[in-house]
Amino acid sequence: MFTKILIANRGEIACRVIQTARKMGIQTVAVYSDADKDARHVQLADEAVHIGPAPSRQSYLLAEKIIDAAKSTGAQAIHPGYGFLSENAEFSKRCEEEGIAFIGPKHYSIAAMGDKIESKKLAGKAGVNCIPGVNDAIETLERAVEIAKGIGYPVMIKASAGGGGKGLRVAFNDKETLEGFTSCRNEARNSFGDDRVFIEKFVEEPRHIEIQLIGDSHGNVLYLNERECSIQRRHQKVIEEAPSPFISDATRKAMGEQAVALAKAVKYQSAGTVEFVVGKDQSFYFLEMNTRLQVEHPVTEAITGLDLVELMIRVAAGEKLPLTQAQVKREGWAMECRINAEDPFRNFLPSTGRLVRFAPPTQTMWQSDTDHLYGVRVDTGVQDGGEIPMFYDSMIAKLIVHGKDRLDAIAKMREALNGFVIRGISSNIPFQSALLAHPKFVAGDFNTGFIAENYAHGFRAEDVPHEDSNFLIALAAFVRRKSRERAASLSGQLPGYAVNVGKDYVVVSLDAQGKHIYTPVHVDEFVGVSGTATVRVGRKSYEICSASRLNDIGIHGTVNGQPFTAQVERGTPKNPLALRVQHNGTRIDALIMSPRMAELHQLMPHKLPPDMSRFVLSPMPGLLVDVAVVPGQKVLAGERVAVIEAMKMENVLFAAADGVVGKVLAAKGESLSVDQAIIEFA
Repeated sequence: MFTKILIANRGEIACRVIQTARKMGIQTVAVYSDADKDARHVQLADEAVHIGPAPSRQSYLLAEKIIDAAKSTGAQAIHPGYGFLSENAEFSKRCEEEGIAFIGPKHYSIAAMGDKIESKKLAGKAGVNCIPGVNDAIETLERAVEIAKGIGYPVMIKASAGGGGKGLRVAFNDKETLEGFTSCRNEARNSFGDDRVFIEKFVEEPRHIEIQLIGDSHGNVLYLNERECSIQRRHQKVIEEAPSPFISDATRKAMGEQAVALAKAVKYQSAGTVEFVVGKDQSFYFLEMNTRLQVEHPVTEAITGLDLVELMIRVAAGEKLPLTQAQVKREGWAMECRINAEDPFRNFLPSTGRLVRFAPPTQTMWQSDTDHLYGVRVDTGVQDGGEIPMFYDSMIAKLIVHGKDRLDAIAKMREALNGFVIRGISSNIPFQSALLAHPKFVAGDFNTGFIAENYAHGFRAEDVPHEDSNFLIALAAFVRRKSRERAASLSGQLPGYAVNVGKDYVVVSLDAQGKHIYTPVHVDEFVGVSGTATVRVGRKSYEICSASRLNDIGIHGTVNGQPFTAQVERGTPKNPLALRVQHNGTRIDALIMSPRMAELHQLMPHKLPPDMSRFVLSPMPGLLVDVAVVPGQKVLAGERVAVIEAMKMENVLFAAADGVVGKVLAAKGESLSVDQAIIEFA
């Protein structure tokens, strides 16, 4: 067994590998870029080596620097994690040539299966059903359109070396093929250093189901059940679960055996995943093989009780797999939510910056620990006060739950999301809460088009199903009454000027357009010692009991006897006196005042924000990689004006209306802040 391994990655997966290595008594070496010098994975590792500037092509994608770091620290093996160099056959080969074990498949397996074009040809020869398409790299825009027409729309444009939704577009017409082909090549070149692109038929109403494999160097390959990954937004997975609520035992067995046969054909060792697209009739087609550990591996770990990272390390050290196919378990139901640094209310645009508060829910399951299951686990590479840089993936954390059955897992996940505190940047937690409450998701009735169909116009606050919207109002009044009780109890108050607690309040739900909602609330039977009160909102009464303190950001308690977890933040970006209350993905910003103050508040004029319609604003923090217009140029609505790159994704900005460019206010290569003006129209 190795005594020291280097992790050629960053973020949560680097931290994940470190935990298992520590359990096995193996020392670890982290590598880091300028942007990650204070990162969590650097602090957790036994040693750390600086490998270059922040952009990944100048650091994490440089094989030479990583191999040099392994040699200089005496690391006998390298774990590549996922992304970066994990599916690079040349890197695997170089490690082998340098006498360093690669904790992953052999280079010939990566070359055969990691390349999407070659893997499809190989799968076809092996008799695996493949989706119609052209599996050769396409060189020109004209050829791309010609092929797309030949296959028939819709088509999928995919980077050969792609993964994680990067370098992938669906096109429904010639215009979308032209735009998608160019963007895919650019994203693939920037993310993987390989701009080859191919096209295949897009199967409508498909499910994305994948089989987890593990193979050793003695010819043994096992399938560790399946993962349901159909809940995707723009081809990036959002929620994953194991097992799938859709497939039968017979289909599971057939998919598993086919995946194993394919892996054996390329002498596969280590962990890998065969992805299938599954039709309504449970017919399945080979999609691709990921020759690495997957982001969503924890759900498989929960239902099988296996530590996949440990198995990878043991296989790389030459050990045999410690179990047979018949011994692979499938117990309970696991789910994973990817918590991303993006603003769901601004079309999921990246959100970078400092984590002012980062407090995950209480964990009862841990990485590398397969003895404590049926609980909550958090995999993350960040910490309180840390930075979310714009150079890498948007994932902040993975929230994993393991329940007795699917409904139990959903309930655990909703409660865990309620207690997940992230401040300073936006996250997709409200969107995850909405998905988990959607009746079709709860029923298991969905496919890969679920998000596009149900949130076609983006995500809005009113899209979050809330069983009782008045509960947030009642909770806001409860918190205010608690603070008034505390203020009234302070000693030394002048006679006649003491704080009057009062029982009647008005909760003013603040609206950005000035259409505030004024709700009368009565708070009675308040008992400060036990933290209970009866709150009446309209005809409904809420008995709230909570021992949480006023400065706690998370509030735990019961309402009418039922347990709840909610979040309360004092002060919002627009109003330091407001309370922000969140529960089950729903949020209100509210002022709580006396009835007389509420009367006066209604008379206050609303100040409208300045008119910025003449400007093209940066919708997110990022790097301005292209400005496509010059002063004096006539621009038509829908015409491309600028391109911003953030978190490895290209975002194209289009003109909202016809006009003439007056000024270009930002230069190519400039780092932009959110809402920074780029172009002003005359």
